[in-house]
Amino acid sequence: MNIGLIAMSGVRVKTAELAALGVTLPGFVNRGKVIASLPSLGLLVVAALTPPEHEVSYLEIADIRQVASLPDFDLVGISSFTAQIDEAYAVADQYRARGTTVVLGGTHVTLLPDEALQHADAVVWGGAEDTWPQLLNDYAAGTLKARYRGSNRGFYTEVDPILPRFELLVGRPYNRITIQTSRGCPLDCDFCAESKIFTPRFDQKPVAAVEKELKRIVQLFDRPFLEFADDNTFVNRSWSKEFLRMLAPCGLRWFTETDLRVADDAELPGLLYGAGCYQVLIGLESPRGESLEGIERSNWKAKRRGDYLRAIERLQSAGVTVNGCFIVGLDSDTPDIFEEIRDFVRESGLLEVQVTVLTPFPGTRLYDRLRTEHRLLQERFWDRCTLFDVTFRPKQMTVDELEAGLRWLFTELYTEEMLHNRRRRYIDIIKALPERAEADA
Repeated sequence: MNIGLIAMSGVRVKTAELAALGVTLPGFVNRGKVIASLPSLGLLVVAALTPPEHEVSYLEIADIRQVASLPDFDLVGISSFTAQIDEAYAVADQYRARGTTVVLGGTHVTLLPDEALQHADAVVWGGAEDTWPQLLNDYAAGTLKARYRGSNRGFYTEVDPILPRFELLVGRPYNRITIQTSRGCPLDCDFCAESKIFTPRFDQKPVAAVEKELKRIVQLFDRPFLEFADDNTFVNRSWSKEFLRMLAPCGLRWFTETDLRVADDAELPGLLYGAGCYQVLIGLESPRGESLEGIERSNWKAKRRGDYLRAIERLQSAGVTVNGCFIVGLDSDTPDIFEEIRDFVRESGLLEVQVTVLTPFPGTRLYDRLRTEHRLLQERFWDRCTLFDVTFRPKQMTVDELEAGLRWLFTELYTEEMLHNRRRRYIDIIKALPERAEADA
């Protein structure tokens, strides 16, 4: 078979005023370029699961008008974010019109398989490791089913791990290569879609399996910068230390997402820096304690609000930049939340910051709650699930106040001057570290 694996790329903000800011604010543009240029790790895994007798092509589409110039395939697999799912459906429809069999998968499809089946011959629901090979066998036998529900089996094996086909990325202009050490997150926040699609909610690869993937990446790419495609890498302390000690001699630089507990162990920040960690993104969500109440069932984040400044200082003084992620539009947010976030960023000395709008992704408890409360602006708004477009009525401010506050906050946080100040502070921190200062001498 000739199989095409297609990823949708280049998510675009819909609100015109925010899109215009993306042209003028350096910090906003920089992070947008990073996110837009990440390859689809899921499709690289699907390629690895495909038996070698089949020919596999990996393609990325930013505009559905590109489909007309793409080659024909016997079977096409498509994956997309919620914000681009309608474009993915359009691509699927065009291929089906050619007579091609189309399979859809990914987070959105897992959460709304019935919707996806209107545009596909089959959907992969959940992980592909124990579904894709069977799907190919069924296709060859003429017995293709409509749904293939996967699990995590096969993803966490140490003896014979599945190596994503990173070689399909060689020669492409990526600024980061993605690798995954875990799936899901134990915190189960109401707004998070990823933690809803895996059972158990969190599981992690053995360090030896991750090491095999790293060795393959290093073989293929010269000095790659890695982005770990995890929701929460450093949940398990003993695993974290083993992982970081494995990474330390590799000489790689990397970024990942985790939670505040990474700073609880006095040894971990130093291990992170020594292993090449440039930055950790931590979902702080809000500087306001009331806004943190109830966003996840255990209320863990609200209980940890008093540890924010200490954790940021411990990590950054060790040489690891913290990207503090904030969400605006939470139920306890009032119009003065924007100034509170700006002031917290200044007080904490965060070296990077990301601000997004609360987004009720389909399939989440947040979506169900806002729908029940009749607060959704539209029943279906998938193209506005960009994390920057407002899709609901906030509880203690108007939609206009939320949008205006977000724009104001961007102009406070993402200017050239603010970027310069953060970079200057990072350089000063690194110079103060004896290990780095000695190496640079």
